[in-house]
Formats: sequence, C-alpha cells, structure tokens
Amino acid sequence: MSTLSSETAWLCLAVTAALGGLVLCQLKKSPGQVGRKVVCLAGLWGGACLLSLSLFWGLILFSLSCFLLYIYLSGQELLPVDQKAVLITGSDSGFGHALSKYLDQLGFTVFAGVLDENGSGAEQLRRTCSERLCVLQLDVTNPQQIKDAYSTVVQKVQNRGEIPFSKLASYSSSKAALTMFSAIMRQELSKWEVKVSIIQPGGFKTNITGTSEMLEKLEKDMLDHLTPDVQEEYGQDYILAQRRILTSFSVYFNSDVSPVLLDIRHAISAKSPLTLYTPGPGTYLWLCFFYFSPTSICDYFNKKFLNFDVNIPRTLSMPNWKNGVM
Repeated sequence: MSTLSSETAWLCLAVTAALGGLVLCQLKKSPGQVGRKVVCLAGLWGGACLLSLSLFWGLILFSLSCFLLYIYLSGQELLPVDQKAVLITGSDSGFGHALSKYLDQLGFTVFAGVLDENGSGAEQLRRTCSERLCVLQLDVTNPQQIKDAYSTVVQKVQNRGEIPFSKLASYSSSKAALTMFSAIMRQELSKWEVKVSIIQPGGFKTNITGTSEMLEKLEKDMLDHLTPDVQEEYGQDYILAQRRILTSFSVYFNSDVSPVLLDIRHAISAKSPLTLYTPGPGTYLWLCFFYFSPTSICDYFNKKFLNFDVNIPRTLSMPNWKNGVM
C-alpha cells in the first residue's frame, strides 16, 4: 500500500512539474504585468492547497490550477503585428510619445496625433521613427482636425483596421467617467467583436502637471479671476502652496514607463486581452484595497499617508471659526 502511494505521489509530482513548465513557457509569451499577477495567484493557490490538504490531494488541486492557468495563458499569446495600425492621441509627450516610439519599433503602423505638428515632440517622432509612423495634427476637441485625421488614416490603412486623489478632483472625476464609458463601450461593441481595455497606470513621471511656465501662467490666471471674498477666505499663501503640491508629486513617481508600454502592447496584440491593466508596482493591490475597504478606512489612509497638503485655508486658521465668529 505504501509503495502504491509513493508511486502515485511521484506521478503527481511529475504531472505538476510538466504543467508548471508549460505555464512558464506561456508566461514568456505574455509581456507586462499579466504574468506577474498569474504567478502570484498560482503561488498563493498552490501554497493553500499543500498546507490545508494531504500531499496527494494538494498536488492534484495544484496540478488542476496549473492546467487552468495554461488554458488561460494560451489566450494571452501575442498575435503578429503585421497589418496592424494604431491611432494614438497626445503623442507630443508623456505616455503617448513613448508609446508611439515603442509600437513603431515593434513594427506597427502608428498614427501619432499631436496638438502641435510643428512642435518638438512631433519633430522628434519624425526624426527617430520609421516611415510607418505618421504624425497627425489632432486636437480631439476640434471637429475639423478629427475629420482630417480620419481621412488620412482611412487613406493609408484602407480596410486593414479598426480605430480618487486629493487636489486632483477634475482629473480623477474625468478618469472615473472614462472608465465607466469604456466599460459600457466594451459591452456594446462586443457584438462586433471589438475589444475595449482600460489601462490604469500607477505613479509615472509625465508632463501632466505642466512645465514651470505653464504653472506660472495658471497661477496668475487663477489669482486674477478669483473674487476678493474667495481670496480672503483661502488666503494667498494657501493658494500659492497648491503649485508646490503639484510639483512635489513627481518626486514619488517612476520615470521608467516601460510597464505601461508592455501592458498596452498586450492589450492591442493578445488573442484575449484583459479588460483592466494596472501597470506599476503595487497598483493592483492599491485598487483592491480602496475598492474593498470601508470608506472610513480609506479616508483615514488618505489623510495619514497621502496628504501632501500641510497648509489650511486662512479662514480655518482663525480662532472661533467653528462658532461662525470671524
């Protein structure tokens, strides 16, 4: 009986090793954050199986999990890039600029939409990229530029393609709206077998906060247009401190945007792309934490660890403000 059990255990180990090898081979074909998440989940599942059950049943369940992972990863294999065209907006700088270069290197036909086709960002793309990349003057708020860009894309591709932090209230709400819009579009466009993926990066250094000149102009415009009573309530020190807060964000951000590029590549090339990508260290864990935690815990965490603002409005610093006495 013990000999039979021993032989069975060795057989299970062999099957587990074989399936594990197949999973690792598939992981090599899936760049980006997808593979890392799968490895973490497989490790947790396998550990739970081996610790909570007998060796035999633990190996059986772990082998089954490896088999399911192999089936899942088979759909994550990247398709060839020939005849694929990609339209990218905001290619003057930041993610759009880096993504345009990256996809051009991989062999995609890239249409890089820029706000200024004569600017330094557009000029750099023309100079460093191949003839497959086409720079388009494209302000997404300008209907005529959208029509012109559409005509250029259709002419070139013919029938080959388809085309919550503190101080960031406007930015965060627009991203939340875009996330919901994308989720609905994913459901509605599925009838045409069009896939929609959402990329939610962590902290990466881009030009989102603007240059020093842009911030100075914004600061001046804001002070010029604020009513006297608002300036009196908030105080000039508090208003001017907001600029320092915005510029301080970049200290904590990562300058290497390659995780974002890898995930976008997977989203546009995989047989079965994910609906949500979260490039960046710990980004997915943060999203899970804020999604599943009670609001009181999230608020406490934000105030304790993510509050970069030590200033308070002038009115709140005055004695007896709680009693309405100024």
